[in-house]
Amino acid sequence: MRFIISGSVPGTSTATSEIHDWLTENAATQQLDVQRVPFSAMDSWSFQTDDGRLAHDSGRFFSIEGLHVRTNFGWRRDWIQPIIVQPEIGFLGLIVKEFDGVLHLLVQAKAEPGNINAVQLSPTVQATRSNYTGVHRGSKVRFLEYFNGTRPKRTLVDVLQSEQGAWFLRKRNRNVIVEVFDDLPDHPNFRWLTLPQLRAMLHCDNVVNMDLRTVLACIPTVVGGSQADEVLASLPRGFPAQLLHSFIGGGTSVHNMNTLLSWISDVRTRRELVQRTRPLQDIERSGWIRTDNAIEHEEKKYFDVFGVTVRTTDREVNSWMQPLLSPANCGLLALLVKDIGGTFHALVQLRTEAGGVDVAELAPTVHCQPENYAGAPEEDRPSYVDYVINAPRKQIRYDGFHSEEGGRFYRSENRYMLIEVPDDFGDSDTPDHRWMTFDQITYLIGHSHYANIQLRSLVAIAAAVYTGNIA
Repeated sequence: MRFIISGSVPGTSTATSEIHDWLTENAATQQLDVQRVPFSAMDSWSFQTDDGRLAHDSGRFFSIEGLHVRTNFGWRRDWIQPIIVQPEIGFLGLIVKEFDGVLHLLVQAKAEPGNINAVQLSPTVQATRSNYTGVHRGSKVRFLEYFNGTRPKRTLVDVLQSEQGAWFLRKRNRNVIVEVFDDLPDHPNFRWLTLPQLRAMLHCDNVVNMDLRTVLACIPTVVGGSQADEVLASLPRGFPAQLLHSFIGGGTSVHNMNTLLSWISDVRTRRELVQRTRPLQDIERSGWIRTDNAIEHEEKKYFDVFGVTVRTTDREVNSWMQPLLSPANCGLLALLVKDIGGTFHALVQLRTEAGGVDVAELAPTVHCQPENYAGAPEEDRPSYVDYVINAPRKQIRYDGFHSEEGGRFYRSENRYMLIEVPDDFGDSDTPDHRWMTFDQITYLIGHSHYANIQLRSLVAIAAAVYTGNIA
């Protein structure tokens, strides 16, 4: 309830109009410079002689390896691809504190080598195990002491979540929100913002980074008892109010939670997902080509991997080299939303990806890179993709572009959409899709490995749409 209340109160520390200026100033201060380099020029990185993987000399951070995937689902059933292997679990941590009775969140203006706009809003702490244990021999991670157990705090959210299953092999991060009571030191890279201010930034392209979006999506929203009645009674009419009604558990749902959990378990049981790491050179069997400048697919689809050298003035380490993965084209992530029985439902799918953690996770209605399906038979095209591409403007409730994680991906950008479908759009489920209320989705986000990171971003975006409509 405290987050719901804070979602209706303006900020007391930083005016929303100042946030863009602050990010611009930080971009100038941090002076991020990223240049492509051949693999052979990458200091401390090399292709290993035993299995060809691209790895750091320390054996830490991450590696680029080959992955053989076999499944009984989807338009491709057997293939080999490059994938990022990063078995360590990092922190995505957000500190919150009350000022004048209102929760504020401590966010960071963080530069990443793959970022669009260079500097984006990120969580208080965004660090891999290799970084916060000092493998890079750089300065310590600020405010880490509130997440590793060395400073007192109140834990509000703490859950392991997956990351992009198409590009990472079973990658997970710890999404944490803690409330602190100390007076924290000021730093030019950090600002206290309210939830409405952060959510307002989600209406701007490429400002709120992926790591902050996933943590924001983990905020619980269900309100019970008389408090729910109070919030619902204050709602104005319209799409944002209907969204909030669904988020806080108002109304009824098409499926109860036991039915949904049974569906997820059944799909995970029936689908096959066999993942085996292979020597990197084996990717050639699936059309991948490795040169000294890049790893890329012969059809110019999917993604490339290449090396970069990075220089900046304000990181734990001020210069380094690393590989980055760069998608071949922009992705499309869309959630269809419909009023069913007086309550907004979202149409989600159970999606299986090459590097997924648990066979299948809940994903947006449409989750794809459309250009990868150019020339594919109709039956191989993702469900609902043509409906989304041709959706009338009046049905589009949100349409924006957001970047994925700039520490591993180079200018990876997806188009995120919320589309309200009309009454004549069918309510029926398919074997792979179900209608769920937003409180059901956020309940499952509170547990590990149920909702993929793209759906979590869309949940954070949907919350941004309703924010400001609470009286």
